[in-house]
Amino acid sequence: MTSRSYPDRPFLAASLAVFRDGKVLLGSRAAPPHDKVYTLPGGMVETGERLEEAALREMREETGVHAEIVGFTGYSQVIVPDEAGKVRTHFVIASFAGRWISGEGEPGDELPAMAWFDLGDAGAMTLTPGLLPILRKGLAMVDGRE
Repeated sequence: MTSRSYPDRPFLAASLAVFRDGKVLLGSRAAPPHDKVYTLPGGMVETGERLEEAALREMREETGVHAEIVGFTGYSQVIVPDEAGKVRTHFVIASFAGRWISGEGEPGDELPAMAWFDLGDAGAMTLTPGLLPILRKGLAMVDGRE
């Protein structure tokens, strides 16, 4: 497996914004500096796995929540250089919107802080860069406005 630090290629990941009663499930990662930054559950796409399957699997594994995919909300790129300008990490993350089916969103090892948030509240939180437009688009999809 290629190292995620100083990789020789980008890594592909998938995330899922699950909505229930107008609220979205967000969590923050366990390790600094991401321990106070809220984000979507998600993770690496496995070989032979479709993006939607990866997003649903990661949601189940990280939160215990089951959902159905409503649509694709966009992608983000995380490219972090080191002090010398060499690429330390490079991820491409495909994001989806989903409708909640079951599960409450149980915190775990990867996302120890987790809750359902109104988008108005999420806008005042520290989120991963570019996440708020993805959340707005996802809510519009789930509500049938897009």
